[in-house]
Amino acid sequence: MDAFTVVADPTRRRILDELRGQERTVSDLVAALGVNQPTVSKHLRVLREARMVASAVDAQRRRYRLDDEGLRELDEWVSAFRRLWTTRLDALEAHLDRRSS
Repeated sequence: MDAFTVVADPTRRRILDELRGQERTVSDLVAALGVNQPTVSKHLRVLREARMVASAVDAQRRRYRLDDEGLRELDEWVSAFRRLWTTRLDALEAHLDRRSS
């Protein structure tokens, strides 16, 4: 499954958002998202296969964190648009500066 298909699902995007700030267990994600454990586990499997999350065993629990490798594909695609937006915003700023002088 490609990176864009993976993040097209709103539950998977919410999981990625939850993992942005810190590692989380499945229980943490269930509580934060308000969905059942099998649903969270299913989405985590997809995210792991896409290399967007990684996990480590901590005693009896598995802790999940973001994995940059799978997210890099998205960033590379967006970066081309980021340059375009920056150029256009710089041009808008220059235009507004000229009008206000």
